[in-house]
Amino acid sequence: QVQVVESGGGLVQAAGSLTLSCTTSGFTFDDYTMGWFRQAPGKEREGVACISWTGGSTYYADSVKGRFTIGRDYARNTLSLQINGLKIEDTAMYYCGALKSRAVVRTCSVRDYTFWGQGTQVTVSS
Repeated sequence: QVQVVESGGGLVQAAGSLTLSCTTSGFTFDDYTMGWFRQAPGKEREGVACISWTGGSTYYADSVKGRFTIGRDYARNTLSLQINGLKIEDTAMYYCGALKSRAVVRTCSVRDYTFWGQGTQVTVSS
């Protein structure tokens, strides 16, 4: 049974930091490209950061470059997202996604991903 569980969200002041975690089970984590996505109220889900199965290639949306860092821990089958310099516009539900792919990561497209968690809410206050 595939499980993808996000955690670490919360209410944070602008310019603050947060680390999101995604714990997975039920599939071979090492064989999957992983990504973080977010969806703000009234907006479509968008990819913010994705990482290849080896961890050797990553993609970041322009809006988060230099502030977000994606990482993966193969021993724990977990994905992380370090967020620094939070902005009001980062407020959204953040989701972890999994894609069975051994390709180099060049994009972070929602439609490609198959396994999803329930999300963790990040709210940034001024």
